[in-house]
Amino acid sequence: MTDLRNAEDLIAEAAAAPIDGWGFDWLAGRATEERPPWAYARLVADRMARATAALDVDTGGGEVLAEVPHPPKLLAATEGWPPNVEVARRTLRRVGATVVAVDPDGPLPFRDASFDLVVSRHPVRTDWAQTARVLRPGGTFLSQQIGAGTMRELSEAILGPLPPPAHRHPEHAAAAAEDAGLRVVDLRRATLRATFSDIGAVVWFLRKVIWTVPGFTVDRYRGQLLALHERITAEGPFTAHAQRFLIEATRP
Repeated sequence: MTDLRNAEDLIAEAAAAPIDGWGFDWLAGRATEERPPWAYARLVADRMARATAALDVDTGGGEVLAEVPHPPKLLAATEGWPPNVEVARRTLRRVGATVVAVDPDGPLPFRDASFDLVVSRHPVRTDWAQTARVLRPGGTFLSQQIGAGTMRELSEAILGPLPPPAHRHPEHAAAAAEDAGLRVVDLRRATLRATFSDIGAVVWFLRKVIWTVPGFTVDRYRGQLLALHERITAEGPFTAHAQRFLIEATRP
């Protein structure tokens, strides 16, 4: 149901709301997104229970890792966005994880063959050579990633028509993993329905998920936001589709 407050109030509220961490609780009751069928958190928990040394790359605020019921003895996480580092350190104390601040474009700051499990949910990018380097022989990399054209309907509502997506195709990720010396053992895809019930939810999402509209600011796109508000008011919740894929690879 569309919020009856006016567009400027909704936009101002969302523009002032915090976006630290990688949780989406602020959107409760205002936006929804289907979950992938493979239950990534459950897969991670299963792999962690059998690992001796594990790494979570791009942990965000540590939300997924913090829910692991049986963490391995050695557990590390990396995060490249400074506001998230302290959030992750607080969140991950309960599972005994060490959080390392990293340069997103730099190498992983760990020795060769340090981990028998590396996981990553929605990484900004995957450095396949570095992933292979830090994995032990027989080790596993498990990742849920953003697929090509994710939330395209929302991107085009703000930016206008876009060319076909050139990046984040599952097949490209699998080829890159194989080129780095890994063996892909699982590759799955899912298209997930997402809805936004008011323009505030759209603004908050675009501030947080920055690749949806690169360089997004309220002032830059106010006209498009007001037009989308009118559309939601007239037609009901705005619908887009998220693309996700799961990839699992092992180091021979």
